[in-house]
Amino acid sequence: MKRSILWRAMLVGLLTVLGVFLLVPSVTTYVPASLKEKIGKINLGLDLQGGIFLRLQVELDKAVENTISRYSDDAKTSLREKGIPVLSVRRVHGASYQIVIPPGEFIERARTALEQRFGNLEIEVGEIREDMATLILSMRDSEVSFIKNNAVKQAVETIRNRIDQFGVREPQIVSEGEERIVVQLPGIKEKQRAVDIVGKTALLEFKLVDSEHSLDDALSGSVPENSQILYQKSVDRNSGVVSKNAILLFRRTLLTGDHIKTARVSFDNRTGAPYVSLSFDSIGAKIFDRVTGENVKRRLAIVLDDTVYSAPVIQERISGGEAQITGSFTTDEASDLALVLRAGSLPAPVTIIQNVSIGPSLGRDSIDKGVRASIIGLILVVVFMVVYYRLSGLIANLALFLNLIYLLAVMAVLEATLTLPGIAGIILTIGMAVDANVLIFERIREELRLEKTVRASIDAGYDKALFTIIDSHITTLITAAVLFQFGTGPIKGFAVTLSLGVLINLFTSLVCTKVIFDYVNFKQPMKTLSI
Repeated sequence: MKRSILWRAMLVGLLTVLGVFLLVPSVTTYVPASLKEKIGKINLGLDLQGGIFLRLQVELDKAVENTISRYSDDAKTSLREKGIPVLSVRRVHGASYQIVIPPGEFIERARTALEQRFGNLEIEVGEIREDMATLILSMRDSEVSFIKNNAVKQAVETIRNRIDQFGVREPQIVSEGEERIVVQLPGIKEKQRAVDIVGKTALLEFKLVDSEHSLDDALSGSVPENSQILYQKSVDRNSGVVSKNAILLFRRTLLTGDHIKTARVSFDNRTGAPYVSLSFDSIGAKIFDRVTGENVKRRLAIVLDDTVYSAPVIQERISGGEAQITGSFTTDEASDLALVLRAGSLPAPVTIIQNVSIGPSLGRDSIDKGVRASIIGLILVVVFMVVYYRLSGLIANLALFLNLIYLLAVMAVLEATLTLPGIAGIILTIGMAVDANVLIFERIREELRLEKTVRASIDAGYDKALFTIIDSHITTLITAAVLFQFGTGPIKGFAVTLSLGVLINLFTSLVCTKVIFDYVNFKQPMKTLSI
């Protein structure tokens, strides 16, 4: 008996010391940074420390359009590789596009080649004339639905990667409905910079400058079918004046940012100006090598989100798989550009339809009210337990404080986010901790009325209350699990806090209080119990 009490007392004492130690970084700033990183701390949610709330609309039709465009390029390349001339490729309507080829034997050969290459598309022979024939490739409805659903998932992952690299702790990034994404960034200070990073599509493309046609004619409205006009933005460092220069480019994309391996900020040795240096993966390096080798002395434009950043002349074949994006960057702008390129481009553009900044004053007010409510509730419970159960009430109150220490320590280790619903979960846990002790004490009272000894009454009281306590706590755990599974954001935080509190409450009410009763009774067997 003595050894059993000793081990349980040592366990409770050790956990208490450990809990207090783990809580130190969360309650004071006078802790070395290295210790904070190793231990972790409780983070405050958006409703407690302020931040920004964004609701984004994903342009799903653009995702389908991008896929169709990619398929059309692949189809044209496949047919030419098989010796089938392609006269033109254009989108006709919805999720369909048309390939124009010479008539005759080419029709069946092209159809067979496309069916082998694009088994997920519907391929039909369209108009046939003496000088041309058309093949119509259409996406199935199931393919369109898959692209749209996948676009939202990809966008969520891409935004999460960007935010993680930006250094925001505990962001909430979830999809909402079929085409929206909700982003919550607590504690963010550079709000506009974060908004720019989240909303940038970051579609990087390499395209050749069209020097075969007149830029002036294009600007006057005569744009060649396979070309487009984009603009290069430049900023005068002295005056800050922004100017735009039109450039005529071929529409065909020779290489995209999908093959980027690394992107980092570098500085020009002569001017000190920052730029972004890129390196491609093995596939990207081969494509870049071929593109630069086939187009020496031509200008290759680097286009990001339909804006030309630079269009240098290719002096020689570049085989190293590295490129540079230069421009009128500040260091922060170059860092942000490198960040979004590393994280990857969004599968479709997003539009910010709601941008709400939550000030820290609102969070501070919420904290004060939550803490005040918790303290008042705690005082009322402590006074009630002492008045109604006397010495036993004091033991229950001690278990209550241990419950709070353990709960907050576990949240610190998990680096959990504390929100207003989380505070509500803590208050609910306090109530359940008291309820468990009330059940035990009432059973002990019943045993004492039967004139059993104090020790026998305590043992019987714990035994009889055990199943009732476990039953009620498991019911609450199931409720918390359902909230966690189907809830979002703060609701999940409430479910996590409640689950931890319930599990810890089982330990404090059944183990901590019992070991105190056993220890006191072992030191000097009690003839009466203050309860």
